[in-house]
Amino acid sequence: MTGLSVGDALGAQFFVPGPDRFAVSRGETPPAPWPWTDDTEMACVLVHEVLHGDGIDQDRLARAFAERCDPYRGYGPGATRLLHRIRDGVPWPVAAGEAFGGVGSCGNGAAMRVAPLGAWHAGDPAAAARAGLRQAEVTHQHVDGVAGAVAVAAAAAVAAGAAGGVRPAPGALLATAADLLVPCATARALHRAGALLDASPEEAAYELGTGSQSTSQDTVAFALWVADRYLTDYPAAVATCVAAGGDMDTTAAIAGGVVAAYGEVPTAWRDHREPLPDWLPAPTGPLR
Repeated sequence: MTGLSVGDALGAQFFVPGPDRFAVSRGETPPAPWPWTDDTEMACVLVHEVLHGDGIDQDRLARAFAERCDPYRGYGPGATRLLHRIRDGVPWPVAAGEAFGGVGSCGNGAAMRVAPLGAWHAGDPAAAARAGLRQAEVTHQHVDGVAGAVAVAAAAAVAAGAAGGVRPAPGALLATAADLLVPCATARALHRAGALLDASPEEAAYELGTGSQSTSQDTVAFALWVADRYLTDYPAAVATCVAAGGDMDTTAAIAGGVVAAYGEVPTAWRDHREPLPDWLPAPTGPLR
């Protein structure tokens, strides 16, 4: 949760004129505090569900997403409408299924929040994928919107399962995630990412997209490529997402959450991030 929220909060600082996003690669960051966005808010809701529930109760999770939604945190218009409908009593399968003319959302929202859930299933990417799918379905009914969450959850489970041990081989996070997906655009993007292991970040961003369309297929592959490349270097992972541009808070949240499942977040960066909500109690165990 720390890795996700710090990446989100730092990435969000570069949507306003002034800060030099390339400076992060030189170790220079904007002054504190770094407010977080809807990425973190929804992740906090999901973590609360994990800590206090028995698995993913989709009805309860949908209500919590709707009740906790603060539109000033940067929710997209589609997400705001969906969550307002759920809060007004529309069943989540109906609200999510009717989104975008009945095809459901293929947005990156289900993927941006799921890394802590994947880490909870450390070493068991298949279980993480199942849980990631269940939490995605309450807001995303399009195959790609769900697939992005499945992929990120699986990658985080691989990273967390290797924490303190042998680093996964290059490409392992990408391959595991891709293998758990049904055929879709997100799966194809992950396979392309696996063929770009020796590419520069600039080339990977060009080939895979950086979330500028806010879709799963335009976001997840690059974020997981970054996590795979910089699994032992949290600052480098987040800095790479920021330098690439696009949906920087979301790519940094995804990559940051996965990388933190394996390693550490700099204390100074954590202290710069706006405190997490007081309704999210401190975990009693080693939640990564």
